Amino acid sequence: MSHALNILKEVFGYPAFRGQQADVIEHLVNGNDCLVLMPTGGGKSLCYQIPALMRKGVAIVVSPLISLMQNQVAALNEVGIDAAVLNSALPVEEAQAVEQKLLAGDYDLLYVAPERLLTRRFLDLIARTQLALFAIDEAHCVSQWGHDFRPEYRQLNVLHARFPDVPRIALTATADDVTRKEIIERLALDDAEIFLSSFDRPNIRYQIVDKVNSKQQLLSFIRAEHLHDAGIVYCLSRKKTEDTAAWLSAHGITALAYHAGMSPHQRALNQEIFLREDNIVMVATIAFGMGIDKPDVRFVAHLDMPKSIEGYYQETGRAGRDGQKANAWMVYGLNDVIQQRRMIEESEAQAQFKQIATKKLEAMLALCETTACRRVYLLDYFGESVTFAACGNCDVCLNPPDSWDATIAVQKALSCVYRTGQQFGAGYLIDVLRGNQTMQVTHWKHDCISTFGIGKDLPVKTWRAIFRQLIALGLLTTDNDGYGALCLTNASRAVLKGRQKVFLRQQREHKKSLQKKTVCQ
Repeated sequence: MSHALNILKEVFGYPAFRGQQADVIEHLVNGNDCLVLMPTGGGKSLCYQIPALMRKGVAIVVSPLISLMQNQVAALNEVGIDAAVLNSALPVEEAQAVEQKLLAGDYDLLYVAPERLLTRRFLDLIARTQLALFAIDEAHCVSQWGHDFRPEYRQLNVLHARFPDVPRIALTATADDVTRKEIIERLALDDAEIFLSSFDRPNIRYQIVDKVNSKQQLLSFIRAEHLHDAGIVYCLSRKKTEDTAAWLSAHGITALAYHAGMSPHQRALNQEIFLREDNIVMVATIAFGMGIDKPDVRFVAHLDMPKSIEGYYQETGRAGRDGQKANAWMVYGLNDVIQQRRMIEESEAQAQFKQIATKKLEAMLALCETTACRRVYLLDYFGESVTFAACGNCDVCLNPPDSWDATIAVQKALSCVYRTGQQFGAGYLIDVLRGNQTMQVTHWKHDCISTFGIGKDLPVKTWRAIFRQLIALGLLTTDNDGYGALCLTNASRAVLKGRQKVFLRQQREHKKSLQKKTVCQ
């Protein structure tokens, strides 16, 4: 391992190994398989890059994105390592030149997409070379229950079948217990050593606030806490990405857009500007960020709720890779829940997949609505036990929410859902509760039912928060036809019958969010 430490210092410029890096490297150098779960920014790449320099032959690195491969190869070339990429973006002449150099033994590492690796031509090609190891990056892509499923990843067990003596390392930053088991099964890693690092990123401060005016809230957040900082803003749609980037730019924030609908040239250009220059805010869909090695990203913001905790964790983990203080900030509202549920129901996926996706969404929703430490909740989700009840570095710990006995209000809300036939969304139900005689309310004659007007004592924003938390608590669910109508659940009965009290999180005024407490020093 003294040789490995010399490479770490002289080639990569780091003084010492972190966490389990040294153990993983030694295990792989000795020719053994392993599964590595390490948080974003934890140094996963070094776990196979250093063994690639220590073992004879070329390391074949399987990676899901062209941009990810190109970034890592550029970084390796910059420190003098012979690495190349082979993917569909290369002109035929360049691809042929790479293949010739591969056969000549000129590379330490070769990055390929799974689609290229699985071709008979490529498998025959590497069979004619000396192989140091196989590294399967972003291994969670193998799981159909994961957030970045890639069907080709499920065929990568061919590596073990064709090259049983070549050690393999699978790496990911985001995998719950179900996903881990599937990675092991699909990649035939039954005898592999599992290296499980802590998922905790103590330098990241988690903050989730009620959505009021998301763009204005984002601008206020950046101006108050991250003016002149690099950051990433995630949006659900391409249009919202472009609109938000333009809006920020118009208000003095240097912002660029990134989504899959842009031309490859423009995407690559914007990504290069973000990586090379300081103080750039990248507004993107989830198409951006996997493997982006920009250490000084000071914040990651979400204007829409992610569909799973795995996705949220991976995206927020792109902040503070240098170990310095960073923020993970999100605005969230009832429409986020309805929109995500609609996307699940309208997808063409099988019923089992929809059930899993719904459970993951419910877990994400519970994170948003929790009145306990967000970090504890995140770590518990990934199966990591903690010795603390409060981290002291999330909005809940820094500014604990108040709760109130909302039993009567909840009974009114559930009764209104029942008496309107479980056919309407939250907006309509709030109109009925508050006694608004809208055209739709009078058309359905819901101004004549007993719940009409019984909730006029509470403002609209409070009712929206109540309905949102009732979904999080499992007292309401959305229908299966994709229209967002709210329906009672089996758990609703005890509340309606007065056998169960309900305490909800007290809504705060937007102005009273963390304010100066969240400023990164």
